[in-house]
Parts: sequence; structure tokens; C-alpha cells
Amino acid sequence: MSALRIVHAHGDRITVTDPATGVELLAYVYRPEAAWEAPKPYIHPLRTLAGDVVTDYRPNDHRWHKGLSLTASHVSGANLWGGNSYVHGEGYLELPERVGSMAHVAFDEVAAHDDRVVIAERLTWHPYSGELWADERRRIEIHDVDPESGSWALTWTSAITNRRDEPLVFGSPTTAGRELAGYTGLFWRGPRAFRDGRITAPDAEGPGLLGAQAPWLAFSGEHDGTDGHATLVFEHAPENDHLGTQGAHPAHWFVRNDPFAGVAPSWAFYDELELAPGATLTRRYRVVVADGAWEREEIAKYLRTHPW
Repeated sequence: MSALRIVHAHGDRITVTDPATGVELLAYVYRPEAAWEAPKPYIHPLRTLAGDVVTDYRPNDHRWHKGLSLTASHVSGANLWGGNSYVHGEGYLELPERVGSMAHVAFDEVAAHDDRVVIAERLTWHPYSGELWADERRRIEIHDVDPESGSWALTWTSAITNRRDEPLVFGSPTTAGRELAGYTGLFWRGPRAFRDGRITAPDAEGPGLLGAQAPWLAFSGEHDGTDGHATLVFEHAPENDHLGTQGAHPAHWFVRNDPFAGVAPSWAFYDELELAPGATLTRRYRVVVADGAWEREEIAKYLRTHPW
């Protein structure tokens, strides 16, 4: 297999293309965008090996949803998710003074190796007022391109270090009082055609997995415009146990297929997560992007044969 091809439009985006098919697998966009949408780098479009797009960008229901991104809906009173902020008893309110940002600082590596692409980046996290709250070291690897199975994978690792003199407290609308809305952390927004798609975990299936725990979760949807389906598999790294106010536990999944397709392995679904001054929170995830509607057994076999 020839090496994946990188094009870096400095100050804007990095694109990664499979030379065998000519398909642009992803664009990693890091230019700043609208302040109300909590500017942050994101991946969009994300494509299968067949060239079908499996992310959405600025949908009219949530303009701040942008492909695949790392977000934080509630951080010590700030909203780094974007859009309106949830306030218990009052609902979602337009509070621009709560909306912060994650800013690109520099790339430590942007390189194509024999079997993978590496994008290593440094970022800073800021509330609306602009002071430094956290540093992040992010590493995105694109790997395991396999034409036979029609799949490829990316691994996303983020290490966030608290630079405040007080704890950073990560929460979600659920920790703030809204039932089953525990979204925060890595978040994928699927294309509009994927509404009502199939949600699968190792031992269960369906939208009832919202708030459940599992080592992986998959979402399959049917395309508009072209025939066929695609499946995205989201997997926790083995070390990703979360330390919340109730002790250590595997993360809970935020997942919906109505009114939109979205998946997030939440950092703080039911319990707040506290990061002490100077401490670092590290999370690693794998996302497998596959053509076709993969069954549970097919997903499990793939994960067994592609260990961490």
C-alpha cells in the first residue's frame, strides 16, 4: 500500500487522501470560526473509502455541530461546546459570555509514514474572557486502510492539562439537571440521512443505549444520493476509565438517532469530573469508518484482529 497523501493549507486545514482511490478521507480544519459556535478544530468532511461523507457541518438545528471534534459542554461554568447554554430550570439560554474556545497553537508533527498519517498539535482552552484555562496536546493518527474490508481507522488522543489555580470541573447538561443529555468530550455529528440509523453495542442495540456503558458503540446509516450504508465504530482505549465524583467507572455513551445522528463517549454524563491544578486528563479513542452496514459479529472480529 502506498503512503497516504497529505496536503497542508497553512492556517486553514490538513487533508488526507488515499492515493489508491483518490478519495479524500478527511479534512482537519483548524482555522477559527464564529465565536458563538465555540471555535475549535474539527474533522469534516469525513469519508468512507468509497467516498461517501459520514459527517455533517453546521446543520440548521445546531450550527455548532461540526463533524468530529473534541468539545466540552460544561467546564467550570464555561461552554466550549457552542451555542446556547443549559441552565437548570430555565432551559437553553443565549449566554455569549459563557461561550469559550479551543485555539490552535502549533503542529509538532504532520507526516505520512508507511502505514499511517500523524497529526500532532498543541492547543489552548479559553473561557469567553480569554485567559488560559488549559493546554492540550492532541494526536490524530489515520491508519489501517483496508480496501478488502472497505474500512480505515483513526485514533484520537487528547491530553488536557489544567493551567488554572483551581480545579477544572467538567460536567454536562445532565450533571446540571437535564435528564439524559450527558454530552461532552469527543463528539460525532452524522449526516442528516443517518437519522433513524442503527445503534449497536456488544450486548445490546437501539437508542436505549443512551447513557449506557460499553467498550464500543457502532452507528450504521444509509446514504442519500448514493446506494448503500456506512458504519462508524467508536471504541474506548483500555485505559479510559473515568474518575468522577462517584469514583472510577467506564464512560457512558451519549447517542441519538432522532432527531439527529450523534455519538459521544461522555466524560461527565451523570457525574462531574474534577481536574486538579497542574493535572492532566488523557483520553484515547478509535473511530473505524467502514462501507456497508456491519453486523455485531463483524465489528467484534475487526476489533479482535486490530488490538490497541
